[in-house]
Formats: sequence, C-alpha cells, structure tokens
Amino acid sequence: MNGPRRPGRVRVAVTGIGVKSPAGNTPDEVFATLLAATPTATVVPGLVERGMAVRFACLVPPFDTDAYISRREARQIDRPTELVLCAAADAVTDASLPPELARERAGVQLGTGVGGLASMEATTRDHNDRPSAMPVHTVPRTMANSASCRIAMRHGFQGDCTTYATACASGTTAIGEAARRIRDGQLDVALAGGVDAPVTPVIMGGFHRLRALSVRNEAPERASRPFDADRDGFVIGEGAAVLVLERWDMAHARGARIYGEVAGYASTCDAFHIVAPRPDGEPASRCMRLAIADAGYATGDIGHINAHGTSTVLNDQSEARAIARCFDGHSPPVTAMKGVTGHLVGGSGALEAALSLLCAARGLVPPVANLRSSPEAALVNLVMGAPRPVAPAPVLSNSFGFGGQNSCLVLTPGSDRPATTRASS
Repeated sequence: MNGPRRPGRVRVAVTGIGVKSPAGNTPDEVFATLLAATPTATVVPGLVERGMAVRFACLVPPFDTDAYISRREARQIDRPTELVLCAAADAVTDASLPPELARERAGVQLGTGVGGLASMEATTRDHNDRPSAMPVHTVPRTMANSASCRIAMRHGFQGDCTTYATACASGTTAIGEAARRIRDGQLDVALAGGVDAPVTPVIMGGFHRLRALSVRNEAPERASRPFDADRDGFVIGEGAAVLVLERWDMAHARGARIYGEVAGYASTCDAFHIVAPRPDGEPASRCMRLAIADAGYATGDIGHINAHGTSTVLNDQSEARAIARCFDGHSPPVTAMKGVTGHLVGGSGALEAALSLLCAARGLVPPVANLRSSPEAALVNLVMGAPRPVAPAPVLSNSFGFGGQNSCLVLTPGSDRPATTRASS
C-alpha cells in the first residue's frame, strides 16, 4: 500500500496540516471531536438580533490571532483571510519546511466558495450611503484571491498562486490541482486547502430561501444529520484547512514526517442543474472511479469513504446512489463529518481530506453525528453509533458543489508520527 502504484510518476507527500474549524483548531482536537461525534452548531447572537429565520451555525472557537497576525494586518483583512492565514502558518510549522526551500518552486492553491462576498456585504451595509468614505482596504478585502496572495506574501512563495471557486468542492479542487502541479514538475511544494466564513445575513438568508438550510432553531446541535431519515437541510459553518504538499523524494530526503500521499484526483460536472445534483449520481460516481484509477487502485483497495454528506435530502440521496454505483453495491465504511462541523462551503473539502488521512492512518473511522436511521443504509455502509476500526488503507474523500461540481481525492495514509531525522525549521 505504501509503495508507488503508478511507477515513474512523481509522488506527492502531505507533510503538514493546519486547521481552524468549529471542531477544533488543531488536527488532534478535530480528530477527537469527530470520534466523539460531538456537534458544534450553536445559536449565533448576531443572527438572532437580525431576526434571521435560521439563527444558528458552526463557528471556529476563539484562539489567539495575535500570535499569527499583527494588529495592523488584522485591520486590512477579512474573517476568511484571517482564518486561512493562521491555518497556513500552522501547516508550515507542522511541516518544518527547510529555510533553503526554493521559493520560486513553492506555490499556493486555495479554494473558496464564497470569496469576498461576506466582506462586500458588510461594506455595502455600512458604507453604501457614503461611497466616498469606503475603507481604503475595501478592494483587497473583497478580492476572491486576496487570501491566497496573502499566504504567498507571508511565506515568500513565488510559484503558481491560484484561487479556485468550485462551490462546495473548492477546497478539494485546490488540493487536487496542487498535486497535479507537483506531479507535472511546476512546483516542488504547495500550500493547498480551502476557506470560507459565510455566517452572514445575506449568505445565510440566500441559502434559506433555497430551502437548503436546516431550521431546527430549537435544537441546533441536532440539526446537521447527514444521511439521517429526519434531516431537513445543512448547517452553515466557517473554517479553513491547509495542507503542505511536497515532492515525496524531497520530503523523504529531509526526514520529514509524512502523513500520507495525495495519490489520486479527478473532477467532473453534472451539467444538470445549478443547485441540485443529478439524481442518479452518475457523474459523481464517474468522478470517484476516475480518482481511484488515477491513484492506480481498484475500488476494492479503498478502506473507507469520507462522504460529502451535507444533510440535505437531494445531496445525500444522489451521493448514496453514486457510491453504490461506483462500488457495485459493496461500499466500504462511509462517514460524513458535517454532522459535527457543519458545512464550511469552500473549506469543507480541505478539512475533510486532512482528517480523512488521519482517520485512515490511525485506523478509526468516526461515526456520522446525529445519524439514527437512514433510508440510504441499503445502498452504503454507513458508520453509526461508534467509531469503526479499519485497517490502514487508501481513503476516498468526496466533495460535490452547486453547479454540479464534483471533485474527489484518493489519499494513502502514512505515519502521523515525526521521523527521528526530521529537519528543523
């Protein structure tokens, strides 16, 4: 399992992970929260004050932002950029990248579903009647590529710096495209991940009007319930996750701790509906098959699946059918993290990829939070009630977004313990 399945192709190692999420601000915190299946949704006072129809969300717990960002820079950036700058800093520290790293061979690949919309909403609300008084940092704060560029500036990465917007698949797309750039020889190292902070009146009001959100205001901790018979919509969350991807030979030569490998990636489009998945799941199933084939594996090699699992009827039904189609009715264990974290939009796929890798390496698949009974149980092997022990094996991580955007990753676990010869930063 740990050897190259595609001889001659450049392998892509994961050597660092940084997260800022509702389930915790370190990978170990998130892992523990997922294993305990502890939902993080809570009432948000600002939404209550605005009289919103949906008054709860999943928020990142407080942490010391001053340890990462100067007060001056904090005034220039918005919430998503703040979160992902901090996550990226943690990932770089975790990877112990050497100081002699060739910065022109290092890049940033970041996904966001909402981009600068939250900043534009706040600026419009506060300054629309006084355009001449717009804050001087309005444009940099609202640019969708602002976060990726600030990460590159912070770390001096002068290689390809690209921002992806594939809705809820954005973080997964960014990781897959970063791996492709390393495989193709364009980069040696990439910071890859996703971020969004969409807990705002306009964004949440828009999703509510689509009837996509759960309305369990009286019990927010029970609102996000992927694949459950009693689901009524997803729960919005904020968060960021960043992986350090590196040429395997470079990581091995410097004695880096290698979490695992980005072994396969694929993307497809439903070409069906702007906000609804294709009911039979065929394009999503094809995306899974392509990612598995890209990794050089067969479906039987996959140890577990981290489903997109939004807690909406249409998405869960379509994904279950897609998994059943891909695995010919014999799916490996299937989990879904959004019962704990809520839906981080562009940040979800990156967080789920990172934690899927840890779950695979540690041999424990977390249960789906709030899952009691499922109409999809006949189609997929859902993990319910307690963590499921599994042998270390490749994991398939799915992300499916509005517009029919499908992105899938196959991640092969390594060791999440530092190598004894690991270089210092």
